[in-house]
Amino acid sequence: MYNLIVVFIMGLIFGSFYNVVAYRLPNHLSIVKPRSFCPTCQNQLKWYENIPLFSYLIQLGKCRNCKTKISFFYIFIELLTAMLFALSYYLFQFSELFFISLIVSSFLVIVIVSDCRYLIIPDEVTVAAVILMLIVKIIYNPFTKVLEYLLAGLVLFIIMYLIMYAGNKIFKKESLGGGDIKLMFFSGLTVGIPLGVFSIFLASFIALPISLVFYLRSKDNVVPFGPFLLIALLAIVLLQLDINKILAIFI
Repeated sequence: MYNLIVVFIMGLIFGSFYNVVAYRLPNHLSIVKPRSFCPTCQNQLKWYENIPLFSYLIQLGKCRNCKTKISFFYIFIELLTAMLFALSYYLFQFSELFFISLIVSSFLVIVIVSDCRYLIIPDEVTVAAVILMLIVKIIYNPFTKVLEYLLAGLVLFIIMYLIMYAGNKIFKKESLGGGDIKLMFFSGLTVGIPLGVFSIFLASFIALPISLVFYLRSKDNVVPFGPFLLIALLAIVLLQLDINKILAIFI
């Protein structure tokens, strides 16, 4: 129980940092300095205004300087990260799957913010996620297995590129962003080729009803696909799906 609480608190802290990353990188700002500031009045925040979750509650959801309401979305990301971190520990304790789940969860919450707000998946975040995943794979797997995962990442990258190329030709406009294609290298590295391919279909299935709602409301609305790809990938990791279980459902 103690470890679970510690992991949850760490999730809150990382979630606060991920909010900064997802806001600053698409806006070409440093994630190191200046210190956190109010995006409305630019007032730099004191240390006690940066305490995840509690600062929002103490300040009643408003900036202490300009009294502008702070979006609840920031708190949602902090809580989501904390819950995903805690769930990862509850399911896997300190194992390879625990660290894989943390990396995928972290990538997901950053992309939820950056892709939904700015339609961008920052390359820096993708590269960091790939490097961290590769380190985990090297620690827990033999060298030949690591090479297989790298090859899987390359294959998934090519598959997603071909899907984008076909979509661009069919719809006569950009159907997928470059960030989505690079993300699939991460998916292949994480779960291999069969499950990586399945994650594309699962993401499309999850995204379809939401896309229809957005299309009916405004035909000009673009629905980011990155979050759905990572939601599908995280579901595969958390549920420990393998290709045999998936095939058994449909055959």
